[in-house]
Amino acid sequence: MNLNLSGFWNVFKLAVKPSLCLPHATVSTFSDLPSPLDRAFEAQGKKWNIKAVVLDKDDCFAYPDTNDIYPAYNERFQQLRKEYPGHQLLIVSNTAGSTTYDRDGRLAKELESTTGVSVLAHRVKKPGCKDEIMSHFKNHPETGVTHPSEIVVIGDRLMTDMMLANMMGSWGIWIKDGVKPLSQKSMFSKFEQRLGPLLMARGLYAPDPMSPFE
Repeated sequence: MNLNLSGFWNVFKLAVKPSLCLPHATVSTFSDLPSPLDRAFEAQGKKWNIKAVVLDKDDCFAYPDTNDIYPAYNERFQQLRKEYPGHQLLIVSNTAGSTTYDRDGRLAKELESTTGVSVLAHRVKKPGCKDEIMSHFKNHPETGVTHPSEIVVIGDRLMTDMMLANMMGSWGIWIKDGVKPLSQKSMFSKFEQRLGPLLMARGLYAPDPMSPFE
């Protein structure tokens, strides 16, 4: 069993600050991501120079347990590669690349071969791998990333992807519906589908990227 201890311990932070799991912007599916990504935050009157993207895999741009780009999303995926070339686009998955799940790195290599995008090898699962992500960009100064607020995290999970974004001090875009039909999603995903709108209805908003939670 591959328990997400990072997710388990970090969820207690939600009791202190529930808004940590909220996105700065929401789209239905990967194909609905705006181009450029900065447009996702225009409704809030906020603009930022996004220099890099951290991208989830499962139920974001790929069907869970596969390493193939979902056909309907391939055009937007290739466009995103052009917008953020080289190491500016980074896949961070709690399956492929997670050294507790993908011990021999085989899934990460397959995913890199399929997508042409670097996959982060990380010891700590989301949402606790912010230091490993920032080390990646520090090791690739050509990306121009000097602060977490220049990064946007895109994913389908509030308590891993969006919480990672807010704890890191980055922007977060929530893929609300994803690839997998709602009827087939896990109970945690179904819970998050209700949780996000409920918290926002209470007047809670994602933290400002310039003020990461400690």
